[in-house]
Amino acid sequence: MKNSWRLVFVAAVTALVFGLAGVLATNWWHHRPAHIQAAFHKLFHKRGEETYQKTYWLGAHAQKCPLDMWIYQEILFETRPDVLIEAGTFKGGSAYYFASIFDLLKHGRVITIDIEEFPGRPVHDRITYLLGSSTSDQILAQVRSLIRPGETVMVSLDSDHHKNHVLNELRLYHSLVTPGNYLVVEDTHFNGHPILPKFGPGPTEAVEEFLRGNPDFQVDRSREKFGLTFNPGGYLKRMR
Repeated sequence: MKNSWRLVFVAAVTALVFGLAGVLATNWWHHRPAHIQAAFHKLFHKRGEETYQKTYWLGAHAQKCPLDMWIYQEILFETRPDVLIEAGTFKGGSAYYFASIFDLLKHGRVITIDIEEFPGRPVHDRITYLLGSSTSDQILAQVRSLIRPGETVMVSLDSDHHKNHVLNELRLYHSLVTPGNYLVVEDTHFNGHPILPKFGPGPTEAVEEFLRGNPDFQVDRSREKFGLTFNPGGYLKRMR
């Protein structure tokens, strides 16, 4: 009988200890959501061959976080730009996604730029592909020529992610963005924000320098509402 009571007592104490530990652990994480977000972000990126590298839109490879793609469609619905300029076409999946959203809205078109022409890119009436560097005079002139007077414009930068290139893109393209629309700087999670800590100055550092001299743009943190975004601090809204 004594042994039975001892077993019951030990079991009760053990359950209490583990229960308290669980409550404390849950409470700790609850008050530190940034830790959870960073941990999941790193895991998502580490398993890239299963996640963003195998993300498709209607069969076209779209190397983005699906949560950011959802945010894009919310922005497109709310702002309804006439033109979305994308720097960094890759295999065309994101341009195809944007064009599909424009199809649903019955409004808008995509101008997308890359230095490489990948085979099998999706063909769509709303997509114009440009081959060349997003920062070259020739490409910038082509982009400008494709925007009609009075049209509203949004920009997404997703090409070379090193600071100097991104900053150059920001300086060249920000004036094309219409007040009330967005300039989205992709992959600001590089250089330890929170992934790839050894990457070196990248999109985040470019955004920080750009914003110091461009008060017309503000970071819209409401676009990071899902917790995981490849573009923390990168959803820039032109206020005026």
